[in-house]
Amino acid sequence: MPHENDTCFRGQESVNYFSCMIHLWEEWTGLENMENYFNYLDYLVWVFTPLAIVFILPLFIVVFIYLSILFLHVYKRKNELKEAYSYNLWDGARKTLATLWDGHATIWHGYEIHGLEKIPDKGPALIVYYHGAIPIDYYYFLANVIIQKGRTCHSVADHFLFKLPGFKLLLEVFSVIHGPQQECVRALKNGHLLAISPGGAREAIFSDETYTLMWGNRKGFAQVAIDAKVPIIPMFTQNVREGFRSLGSIKLYRWVYEKFRLPIVPIYGGFPVKFRTYLGDPIAHDPNLTAAELADKVKLAVQSLIDRHQMIPGNIFRALLERFDRRHKED
Repeated sequence: MPHENDTCFRGQESVNYFSCMIHLWEEWTGLENMENYFNYLDYLVWVFTPLAIVFILPLFIVVFIYLSILFLHVYKRKNELKEAYSYNLWDGARKTLATLWDGHATIWHGYEIHGLEKIPDKGPALIVYYHGAIPIDYYYFLANVIIQKGRTCHSVADHFLFKLPGFKLLLEVFSVIHGPQQECVRALKNGHLLAISPGGAREAIFSDETYTLMWGNRKGFAQVAIDAKVPIIPMFTQNVREGFRSLGSIKLYRWVYEKFRLPIVPIYGGFPVKFRTYLGDPIAHDPNLTAAELADKVKLAVQSLIDRHQMIPGNIFRALLERFDRRHKED
């Protein structure tokens, strides 16, 4: 049986010369298999696109934070000449950024905050909250305090945050401190609001959709409240773990954190789930309570908010549907 290429050289009975050369070129280069290659490529794109998206979305939050920092630098340069005459140079910047973050909260998460009236209009208070994988709910809370209360809430953050490039100005403008007890007490005695998550980076990394509090035996925050003689307000945000999740269950990341105290763990998500922040009743200063007793009391209050407002285990699909369902667990 003659080879099919032989037809290129059989005169009138063969295909025309141009078509023959195209056929030979395809065989020589392997282009005749390109359709199969493209089909395989389409399959890979179909499989990996959702996976890529859930890891890329958290980067948008980082980009948004750096855009906020860029705005502050631009604002600073624009108002240099007015600094000597302005009572507070950064009020306008804080309110502008608060408006942007509040807009993001409303559009992407249908954000609601319940119990903001429990935050005093004047005077100090310590807010204690559950820490999500990315505490974006806390950023939304800060924005609402600035917009609705006209106050800036000081924040205690992990030392790691102060080592990130470019963050210095942002941390200064929004009164973020690394948390020595004396500095926290000083902020409260000066009449400021102060917020802290006792679980910190450990809770952010290793807690999961079961919303386990990881405070250990930490009671420094309670001692701060006792020394400053201020009330403590518990806070929790519904579905915060469905918005962003971490891969902290992988042993390698836990080993790295325990060994070097580096919170380097992949985070995925950015899902537009429903966020509702709940503020509990203030726990008044009681001089008869020890720091350990007060810490246990506050932990019980935060756990009560979780039990009351969060379905365990958390579910991303259910949290997405809550964007369209006005019914939710009541106070």
